[in-house]
Amino acid sequence: MGLFSKINRIVRGEGLRINRLPVKKTIIIYAAIIITVSFAFFFYFQHQTEQSIRDSMLEQQKQNQEDNTMALAQHIRSDMGSLMGRLQGISHSIYIQQGDFTSNYTKSVLKNYFRQMNYSTPVDRLFILDANGIVKMNIVHEGQPTFLGESFSFEWVKETKSTMSPQFSDGFVGADGQYRIAVTYPIIINSTSGSNYMGLVGVVIPTLGFLGYYGNIYDIESKYLSVLDSKGVLLAHPIPSLVGKPFNGDYFQNISAHNKVLNNLISTVVFSGKPSSAIYEFVNGERLTSGYPILLNGQTEYSAFMITPTSTIYSKINSIIATERLVMFSLIVGIIAAVMIMIIFLSRVNSILDKGIRERTVELKEVNESLTITNEKLELANEKFEAANEQLKVHDKMQKEFINTAAHELRTPIQPILGITKLIKNKTKDNEQIAEYCDIVIRNAIRLKKLAENILDISRIESNALRLEREHFELDGLILDVVNGYGNPLDKEKKVKFEFEWSNDQCTVNGDKVRIGQVVSNLIDNSIKFVSKDGDGDKEMEKGIISIKIEKTKINKKRDSPINDNNGIKGEGSFVTVSVKDNGKGIDKEIMPKLFTKFVSKSFQGTGLGLYISKSIIEAHGGRIWAENNEGEKGSTFLFSLPSKD
Repeated sequence: MGLFSKINRIVRGEGLRINRLPVKKTIIIYAAIIITVSFAFFFYFQHQTEQSIRDSMLEQQKQNQEDNTMALAQHIRSDMGSLMGRLQGISHSIYIQQGDFTSNYTKSVLKNYFRQMNYSTPVDRLFILDANGIVKMNIVHEGQPTFLGESFSFEWVKETKSTMSPQFSDGFVGADGQYRIAVTYPIIINSTSGSNYMGLVGVVIPTLGFLGYYGNIYDIESKYLSVLDSKGVLLAHPIPSLVGKPFNGDYFQNISAHNKVLNNLISTVVFSGKPSSAIYEFVNGERLTSGYPILLNGQTEYSAFMITPTSTIYSKINSIIATERLVMFSLIVGIIAAVMIMIIFLSRVNSILDKGIRERTVELKEVNESLTITNEKLELANEKFEAANEQLKVHDKMQKEFINTAAHELRTPIQPILGITKLIKNKTKDNEQIAEYCDIVIRNAIRLKKLAENILDISRIESNALRLEREHFELDGLILDVVNGYGNPLDKEKKVKFEFEWSNDQCTVNGDKVRIGQVVSNLIDNSIKFVSKDGDGDKEMEKGIISIKIEKTKINKKRDSPINDNNGIKGEGSFVTVSVKDNGKGIDKEIMPKLFTKFVSKSFQGTGLGLYISKSIIEAHGGRIWAENNEGEKGSTFLFSLPSKD
């Protein structure tokens, strides 16, 4: 039967049998079931969702606060280090080294430094003491006493003299009753008879003015900052009476009710030098506290703590949950409204059926027109989406071009800097201090040059513009050339010892000699970075050993080839495998799955680009690179395989 004949039958009313009452009852029953089930699911999932949100947001807030505390502590350490660097510059200046502590020139220099320091750090006074602790020069703000000729007998003055090293003092009370800290640098004049302590240059910093720059130290009802010195004495706190009081003293312990969780937290951060966080009950409510040590001169001089009343956190969480609850409730109301509309619509359809197929045909026509309009809107939206996608592609291309240009511009001035610095070093060979400064500039310029080259390589790789200059060469000879660039591998005074194991077969490959050498250098650099120091990065190991092995194998790809099918190598063949093995700390399990992706590193050194570039180079040669931790011993092994030229 054709479509048009069916339509004609419907128009004539043939085959149309409608029992209105059962249909209405069925609609009502289904509507009641949908509404009941919707409310049941709403209450169940709402409870689960709210609990999940609370737990997730509290953990997220805790992690955010730990990260913020670490960043704040590092910011304070950086500013204190900068301040110490300025004091070092004054101590090493020509006039100070000649013993000129009181001339107008020295005073002018100190005034200039005093003004520069106060741009970033509130400094009360910049002073010079002689070897007996007598004030010889004192630059202060207008209206403050200079104390010229008076003796400073503070503990930090004695420690600077006895240790002949820079000092970051604990807190102390100044003449005006304000709490302060001091930073000092010794004035040491070297002569043929030895090093002579001539005095010190130092600054005095008001703790509230200084630490108030980094966070809230006044309002205890919101998130605030508290800082302790190395003895656990509070340098800053929203409660003024606590400033200058030792944390372990009776005064503070009585206020905190000898809170064990808080005591353990303070002990871990201040006296053990380890970051930590905790949630605990305090006298005026629950608190989330995270602490981070401020390391100066290789030890914990101060500790920063960020304290947040959990009521403020829960207030935000409850606000979000209330919003989520409103959204869910609105969704349920929408579902119910949709069901009611459906009931009304079906009821009307049931009534309309009694009036004839002609009216239904009109309705179907209206629906068809509505669908046509909707389809036109979808096509228009699709066109907008395609246009936006093209804009994103243009933006991505512009971004890559900018990175490429920036890397080129960054690399351009490096070579003149290296050349001029090496020339200065050669011209001033007799001046060890200048030579040392030149070495610092050279090392950092080389690092900057390597970073620029890595960025350019990344740009080439991502734009598929990495070109290989292929030639036939011996892989073992190339590796020896690379290793020789690190100095004599048999020198026992070195912290890293190289060991080699060559294959008896000829290891010839067809590839880009410079790029393969870059891969070998990257793997050796990576090994040196982890064998020259232990896991904590503080204690030197007795001897780091890097073993380099080359072997040639005949591989059946179907059974045991390490080369993936995606590399385009088909059938069987000979491969040269190079392994670089070290006895360092090994590869972290979290890093292993993403070791050869961009910016992946757990080291404070490097950018995490070297292994990604190495992987791209090896795969461009039709090879494979991988890594594994050494079984039964310390360290890890990085390996790569390349097709061999038989």
